[in-house]
Amino acid sequence: MTQITLNGRDLPNADPDLLEPIDHDALAPAGGRTHPPRVLLLCGSLRDRSYSRFLLQEAERLLQAFGAETRIYDPSGLPLPDDGEASHPKVQELRDLSVWSEAHVWCSPERHGAMTGVLKSQIDWIPLSTGAIRPTQGKTLALMQVSGGSQSFNALNQMRVLGRWMRMVTIPNQSSVPKAYTEFDEAGRMKPSPLYDRVVDVMEELVKFTLLTRDRSDYLVDRYSERKARRTDQTPGAASAAEAVSGQAGMARGE
Repeated sequence: MTQITLNGRDLPNADPDLLEPIDHDALAPAGGRTHPPRVLLLCGSLRDRSYSRFLLQEAERLLQAFGAETRIYDPSGLPLPDDGEASHPKVQELRDLSVWSEAHVWCSPERHGAMTGVLKSQIDWIPLSTGAIRPTQGKTLALMQVSGGSQSFNALNQMRVLGRWMRMVTIPNQSSVPKAYTEFDEAGRMKPSPLYDRVVDVMEELVKFTLLTRDRSDYLVDRYSERKARRTDQTPGAASAAEAVSGQAGMARGE
């Protein structure tokens, strides 16, 4: 069986005999996109020594080994939602990266039983629609969290609900790293363990789902209610229906 050629990639915990390349032909349609899957990674922490960022960086290394193109967004300097303008450079950077991407990875520490405000603020700055562009709809999503104590899934469960509201295809697999301070060395590298193996599983699955759906996402998310709303120029009184459909996004955010 063909193996991934690591070519010096810094993956000391991955067994090269078992790390298989992604079979594009088995997943992508003939004549589909041929560029590497584009993955945006979002971190829910601003700490200098952030275990969620360490975990995200491990995910990025794996994604690159699986042939993906990656970007990690730095949330430092991003204003709180409603406390800044959409024209703010950090907001524009985030929105541009979301449009560029075909998949997301969200990683947050669990704080007081929930995802952090740092992670949630990033998602709140990404609109459900900008004109005809929907920055997240139909894109794939992988979720990870770290905890300082025993293993928990509270942040993961919240992010999974949030991914649904952002109309994303959230993959089934996920990663939860308990007692994160014991799972990383002083250099910020994750130690070999079943927890690391799960991260490999999640990133492999994300790339596969992205290849499987990215050329079909427009069709998969095509909705009856939105087709009905687009008839505003043809049917008298349909404007109110269109407003009702588009207004649901604002209602979901409490606007």
